[in-house]
Amino acid sequence: MKHVACYSGGETSGIVAYEMVRRFGPENCILINHDINPWVEHWDIKRFKVELAELVGVPITYANHPEWDKKDQFDVCMDAKAFKVDFHPLCTNRLKTAPFHEWLEKNFPVDPDSGRNDDITIYYGFEAKESDRINRRRSILDAKGYRTCFPLAEWSGVISSTREIGVEPPETYEIWKHANCIGCLRAGQQHWYVVYCRRRDVWDKAKKAEEYIGYSILRVNNKPAFLRELEPKFEAMRRAGIQADEKMKSATFWAQAKKILGSQPTEETVGCAAAMKF
Repeated sequence: MKHVACYSGGETSGIVAYEMVRRFGPENCILINHDINPWVEHWDIKRFKVELAELVGVPITYANHPEWDKKDQFDVCMDAKAFKVDFHPLCTNRLKTAPFHEWLEKNFPVDPDSGRNDDITIYYGFEAKESDRINRRRSILDAKGYRTCFPLAEWSGVISSTREIGVEPPETYEIWKHANCIGCLRAGQQHWYVVYCRRRDVWDKAKKAEEYIGYSILRVNNKPAFLRELEPKFEAMRRAGIQADEKMKSATFWAQAKKILGSQPTEETVGCAAAMKF
């Protein structure tokens, strides 16, 4: 039996990796990661991944997009001329999901008769409050013939932070809510305001991607909202000194924006407006 942690580089995935190895031993465990272009994946996420892997004694196994070090989330979307496929972020599929499924099929193929491979369990860092994500991911992997486990929702006695084992979480949490790409195509207005303030190079490339594809990344009040249209508002917020990070609660963040703008933008719909099938 092999135990495979989907090792994203976020702290919860690190906790799962640690608990999985502690329970089953390093010789029975695999840490699978999808390296992301360092232009949009913070260097300290990469530090965290390596440091924790060394602590538990399991080398990282990479299942990468063939041009991961050359292409970012905007490049793969421009290649496909869409931000979404069947309402799911295309970048996630190209950079993570597709390489992972290819790795699974190559290394742990299902039995042609039963349609299953019960010699492997796949572990995710979803928390108990994320029941919808858990059910969806479990359903997808089960349909492919694989078992899943969600230790943060299903096990007791797990550590609450990697600091407990001497590994500092990625410093990205000081600014960003998650250890995702900077310029996350699933994120909302608050994330993109922070991108505008802190990573104008990423912002500019995202604008070019919108122009090339012809769809907006964001929807505001259930309508497409192109980044170029949001710039005047974001610039006014920046000049007014509205905090440029994701640590502030959304309600507080937009309450501040309301005082300046006179109306309250909403996070009603996040992610891109495009929903093309390929």
